[in-house]
Amino acid sequence: MDKPLKNPPPYAITSVDHALRAAAMLQMEGGLTVSQVAERLGVARSTAHRLLAMLVYRDFAVQDEKRLYRAGPVLELAAHSQSQVSRLRAAALPHLRRLVDLLQETANLTIRTGDTARFIASVECAQALRVGSREGMVFPAHRTTAGLLLLAELTEDELEQVYAAERYRDRPGDRPDLAVLRTELARVRRSGFAVNQDRSERGLVAVGVPVRAAGGAALAGVSVSMPGVRYDPGRLQPLVATLNAAAHAVEAELVTS
Repeated sequence: MDKPLKNPPPYAITSVDHALRAAAMLQMEGGLTVSQVAERLGVARSTAHRLLAMLVYRDFAVQDEKRLYRAGPVLELAAHSQSQVSRLRAAALPHLRRLVDLLQETANLTIRTGDTARFIASVECAQALRVGSREGMVFPAHRTTAGLLLLAELTEDELEQVYAAERYRDRPGDRPDLAVLRTELARVRRSGFAVNQDRSERGLVAVGVPVRAAGGAALAGVSVSMPGVRYDPGRLQPLVATLNAAAHAVEAELVTS
């Protein structure tokens, strides 16, 4: 609850950051070319090639017969998971960029896996004071906007399974108070959106809504994150309406893709 704002370390190593971001892209999205990785990282093609070569050497990546790079044995996900994440991300990115244009705040797409929430797409705004990209990062689900939205979809039994006491035997402090969490999730279900104020990181506010499959199940959460000094509670309803429009647009993309 009192974690500091997640800023880069004081002595950040850019090459390491690039390699980690490239590894996360491969894990979440499947096949990428050298040029695609270079464009996403904002580096020269030769630099991207060297990064990928090192990932291959350490088994974080493999190169297939079409010269596409994919997650290697260290990072490999189930093929179905890669496909779903890739489709979600591809469908959402244009609409995340549109959100950034409209709101001038950082936009994110997040999924839930067990008791964690993972940011699978993030588009930063251009403001000097802004929330940085969270792409590839993992946080406790109950401390994130999208995590709350997706936990709110669970039945009572499913929620009990996710937060079963035995799973936290070695880390009891990480287990949320389920009575408090149930109250919060009921509020999210009633409102259809979630607000995260200083919950995951101090000084950060995020507002999000669910992205649903054709059958109605929530697949992900789309959200905007901003420094708390720019959050205006009086503008919450228009903000939620804008987010819902983006979520519906992503849902339409998924139906046609």
